[in-house]
Amino acid sequence: MQDKILKVLKDTDQPLRPGEIAATLGVDSKELSKPLKELKEAGKIHSPKRCYYAAT
Repeated sequence: MQDKILKVLKDTDQPLRPGEIAATLGVDSKELSKPLKELKEAGKIHSPKRCYYAAT
């Protein structure tokens, strides 16, 4: 799941909300909370503003 999230974030030029990422992947946004947290802790993504994520 993390690889798919990273690909979506790298393919866009603007930060996305979890719901937008989920819609692109065709999954429920609740499934993204843990992978997003892990990616952020690993430094692979960042949150430029509250509730938005972008690849680093």
